[in-house]
Amino acid sequence: NIWDEPAAAAEVRGWANGNETVPTVVIDGVGLVNPSADEVIGVLSTKAPHLVPDDWTPPQPGAVGRTMRRMLGG
Repeated sequence: NIWDEPAAAAEVRGWANGNETVPTVVIDGVGLVNPSADEVIGVLSTKAPHLVPDDWTPPQPGAVGRTMRRMLGG
């Protein structure tokens, strides 16, 4: 709860350009501000593949896919 935990609020502001935008999801050093489920699962597929649902298929490459590949160095 960013309103009760100053350290959590500071982390969210760090990822969200000074804003307190929720949800902000951080997975193994990758911050996602107000992400879609596919964005979160896309990062999980690289950082923690065991957490990805078996029936999930990546979205077709587009702006989000290109951005994720750049973020993840792929």
